[in-house]
Amino acid sequence: MLLKEIYENAKVVSSGKHFTTVNEFTDQIPALRPRVLWEAALKISQICDFKADKIVTEEDKGTPLATVVSLISGLPMAIARWYNYSLEEESQIAVNIDSEYFNGKLFLNGVNKKDKVIIIDDTLSTGGTIVSLVKAIRESGAEVVDVVCVIEKEGYGGRERVLESTGIEVKTIHKILVNQNGVKVIS
Repeated sequence: MLLKEIYENAKVVSSGKHFTTVNEFTDQIPALRPRVLWEAALKISQICDFKADKIVTEEDKGTPLATVVSLISGLPMAIARWYNYSLEEESQIAVNIDSEYFNGKLFLNGVNKKDKVIIIDDTLSTGGTIVSLVKAIRESGAEVVDVVCVIEKEGYGGRERVLESTGIEVKTIHKILVNQNGVKVIS
């Protein structure tokens, strides 16, 4: 219930191509209360397929959520980063990313061949982050067994883009509509 309230009261800004929310859960404005993060992680845990070896997320907005889900599930977590460590002894996969907020490279470490991986993220909007994560995981020789996001922005094409590009159906908890006038939680 906290998540719904947070989104119904979220501020809306233009991200260039789209409108996006600024709120406690994704942006820590105001500071993220532990019970909000806990609620989101529990909801993810109720629909997630934990027949996996690892959790993967991106280093920005998905990390707090994936950390708590990692603690709940006992699964290790790998984080895809926006920069390269340049360590020869580490296997690193670099893929292009084109998301709502960022265009460039995404670098994945910590995923091994034959790993079974769950992708956890806060929001599915245009699908660019998820598509890039799936590509990096598959290039590492691992398998994506589940993708779960707390929020889905309706009308941004993310669900369709991920399905078309990867064959994966993303699970989400809440769907929202975002426009210049605000946010409406539709499920």
